[in-house]
Amino acid sequence: MTAAEGRRREGWGERLARAFAVFLDPRVLIILLLGFSSGLPLALSASTLLLWMKDVGVDLKTIGLFALVGVPYTIKFLWAPIVDAFQVPILSKALGHRRGWLVFTQLLLIASILFLGFQDPVRAPLMVALAALLVATASATQDIVIDAFRVEYLPTDAQAAGMAYFVAAYRVGMLVSTAGSVAFVAYLEYLGIDRGLVWTYGYAAMAALVLVGMAAAFMAKEPRAKEREAEAEALGERTGNPLNRFFRAAYDAFADFLSKKDALLILLFVILYKLTDTFAGVMTGPFVLDIGFDKASYAAIIKGVGLIAALAGGVAGGVLARAMPLSRALLVAGILQALANFTFSWQAWIGVNHAALALAISTENFTSAIGTVVFIAYLSALCTSPAHTATQFALLTAVASFGRTTLASITGFVAAATGWVVFFALCAAAAIPGLVILWILIKRGNFEDIEKKERTEAAES
Repeated sequence: MTAAEGRRREGWGERLARAFAVFLDPRVLIILLLGFSSGLPLALSASTLLLWMKDVGVDLKTIGLFALVGVPYTIKFLWAPIVDAFQVPILSKALGHRRGWLVFTQLLLIASILFLGFQDPVRAPLMVALAALLVATASATQDIVIDAFRVEYLPTDAQAAGMAYFVAAYRVGMLVSTAGSVAFVAYLEYLGIDRGLVWTYGYAAMAALVLVGMAAAFMAKEPRAKEREAEAEALGERTGNPLNRFFRAAYDAFADFLSKKDALLILLFVILYKLTDTFAGVMTGPFVLDIGFDKASYAAIIKGVGLIAALAGGVAGGVLARAMPLSRALLVAGILQALANFTFSWQAWIGVNHAALALAISTENFTSAIGTVVFIAYLSALCTSPAHTATQFALLTAVASFGRTTLASITGFVAAATGWVVFFALCAAAAIPGLVILWILIKRGNFEDIEKKERTEAAES
């Protein structure tokens, strides 16, 4: 009996035990540290920066304009081919392609966060804007590198577990750079430190915490180095004019993906799969306030039981994807995401009830986290060429965001026309197109290679 046959004969108890065991895999723990490093800088050029500006007396109109510094996060796919096609001098030679880029972006983050911390928002708002833009760009580039590293570093059947850890640590990183940094600044003020310096010290402390991600880069091993070099050399991406190399890398990444079986159907599925979750998420806040809850209650539930449910859902998603084939995990997660919307329809029907709201928010956050983890595991499995991982994953996440940024714009009109009970039922129905396409992809054998790779890697582990 082969190892693969033995796995097929496992009972659910053995499968669940093996599914939970993956969370102790040292490679998955490396991703946990990188998740913290990825979540840390986001708020430093956004909400924490805006709080700093308000604290020192910058006017609200100027503060509002600073939302634009987040643009690099939405267009990062434009420079993702650079991460695939080019080596970082010295670092890539010493550490390998992906780890060299990891350390390089983290050094950029440390420098840009320190630079931002030494600016004066009152006297030099333009310099603050420049520094914030540098932080956002370095952070977005680090995200590109971490995504590519994670996809190549983890086996296919450990991708969901890695993503569960990543999401949890990402949230912790954001919490540290928001509430943590503000608490640290308040403590410095309590100690009598000059108010003109406390925010500088706060940003310096956040810059130091980037070392967590750098430690992960040094502890990890370079993933798929020989495969990447072989592909890159075959494609001529290590020689020639730099501009030509950039466009060649971008073209080859897109061409490689489009050569996949049912590529256009896959892209349509990527757009539609999370629509049920996205549509509801856009209107959850307005819905809660509209039916009579106060802002404080909503915030307390979101930050309390909602956060706990999201973290638990991430772990559940990792276990789900490990315990069953990826296609089936996507199907189960998609159905759960859809059904969660009916808790909001129920909430709209019964009106203001804090226990019911806690249940509805927890259910939505739990199922959404399951869906996100399994979905990202699927996107990761689609990136099969180590020469193009960064570009392809950035492209897929950009395509996935189309529903959130474009299609979800109609939700307000729908809610106004139908009322909340019907609106959330329609949000549940929005899952149907994605699930139908998933079923077609399964029937067309689109998951056979992915799941064969899962079984092989599980048998060898």
